[in-house]
Amino acid sequence: MHLTHPLTFHKSSYSTTAQECVEVAEFPSGAAVRDTQNREIGHLAFPSSEWAALLSATVKD
Repeated sequence: MHLTHPLTFHKSSYSTTAQECVEVAEFPSGAAVRDTQNREIGHLAFPSSEWAALLSATVKD
């Protein structure tokens, strides 16, 4: 997935002091994730449909 604009990443408010987490950036057609400790490696981008499937599969009851 090719992105043409800069991304603004944020981490969950549940992990305010944690350094072992991922950051998320939403964009119009999906979302991207990256490792907080290894930002320089880059990110993984997902189309909206795949991002929604990932979230529904990982949501706790």
